[in-house]
Amino acid sequence: MGINTEREIEANLQIGPTDQGMVRLFVYSDKLEIPMDFEPDEAREIAEEMLAAAKAAEQTK
Repeated sequence: MGINTEREIEANLQIGPTDQGMVRLFVYSDKLEIPMDFEPDEAREIAEEMLAAAKAAEQTK
């Protein structure tokens, strides 16, 4: 399985700061919770990667 493999899974995503100065991506569904904490610089890098992926996705339409 890879990034292009579709799945029938529904999940939610919350993004926000923690009280420890980290940025948390919190993925959850009815059966699973995945908290992922990042330093602010790492979070900025992830944001840049998401913007680049969005631009690339627009080009494939």
